[in-house]
Amino acid sequence: MSMSKEAVISTEGQHYMQVFARYQIVLSHGEGVYVYDNEGKKYIDFLGGIAVNVLGHAHPALVKAISTQAGKMIHCSNLYYTEEMALLSKKLTEVSGMDRVFMANSGAEANEGAIKLARKYAKSISPDKVDIITATNSFHGRTLATLTATGQDKFHHGYEPLPEGFKYVPFNDLAALKAVVSKERTAAIMLEPIQGEGGVYVPDEGYLAGVRKLCDETGALLIVDEIQTGMGRTGKMFAYQLYGIKPDIVSVAKGLAGGVPTGAVLATEKAAAAFHAGDHGTTFGGNPLACAAANAVFKVMDEEKLLDNAKAMGEYMKAGLNKLKSKYPALITEVRGKGLMIGAKLTKPGKDIVNRCLEKGAIINCTAGDVLRFLPPLNITKAHIDEVLKVLDETLAEQ
Repeated sequence: MSMSKEAVISTEGQHYMQVFARYQIVLSHGEGVYVYDNEGKKYIDFLGGIAVNVLGHAHPALVKAISTQAGKMIHCSNLYYTEEMALLSKKLTEVSGMDRVFMANSGAEANEGAIKLARKYAKSISPDKVDIITATNSFHGRTLATLTATGQDKFHHGYEPLPEGFKYVPFNDLAALKAVVSKERTAAIMLEPIQGEGGVYVPDEGYLAGVRKLCDETGALLIVDEIQTGMGRTGKMFAYQLYGIKPDIVSVAKGLAGGVPTGAVLATEKAAAAFHAGDHGTTFGGNPLACAAANAVFKVMDEEKLLDNAKAMGEYMKAGLNKLKSKYPALITEVRGKGLMIGAKLTKPGKDIVNRCLEKGAIINCTAGDVLRFLPPLNITKAHIDEVLKVLDETLAEQ
């Protein structure tokens, strides 16, 4: 017999480390864009596991790939080759324009690997070339190195001493970046192409091209963190492709395997050559189960043309949100984003709006305190968007 909602919450409260401020619902299963709690209530999910469930919940092709692979082999260690990893490595290089792949288990691990690779490469040029420059309000992960790379003080408190060699500049400010980049000291510039946790902050058109040029001039590597923006989220497989640039190192995770934990570091041949046998590694990264899931995700994305759908549905949803902006100008000041990574900037904290939408059966999110964030599966329809916009309209009318 299943546990009651109260029993689940009480049991976890007694035994789990209290690092999450959870909503008081217990989710039991999902299908497509919908999830259900253990009391039978249905919710439309426009958070998608925070940009993870790119195919929605329980997509038949993904379920089949996972169950089939689980019946064959889940793990075998990276001491041996597997067909699943070979196929995924080939696909990742094809869709990214990169040359080499390293499989990890999460976004933080992918970023950790990217930082290590950049440092190793820079050290081969000069022992003083160690600085990693990132942006304020960025988010790169929760390991000691990646939380230090994260340009938000609140993530640093209590973990000092932090790793050395990180500097921060405002995002979308090329002049500020030029002021701190040094040919002698800078190993890499690490940026999200669109800041996610920072509030769905989209850069000006020429910014990333300017960063690329600056890296070329100073010999610094350009690391693009595509943890949230990658895997079709913005209407391109990777957001840097929207801006016509090619990074040296790319990190990807979240939607890569549709919900199975995995991540990857992608790199050019020049950068990847800095890693030699024994320089980096992982026990679980690239296991056959995760790779089979990721291969299935790519297959479905191709067959269902989800990049095109993300772009079209993103435009439709932004148009709907802009109508709400016109209707509630005292509440919404800006709608921004690319594809199905969309933010609506509020004039007040968004927590109450998110909670009220949840009560009405719609899962959305608030980031940066006052930005409503929408990260739905990439296979949503106009009807799904209309359903969420209706709930949001009713909620805004109550404010």
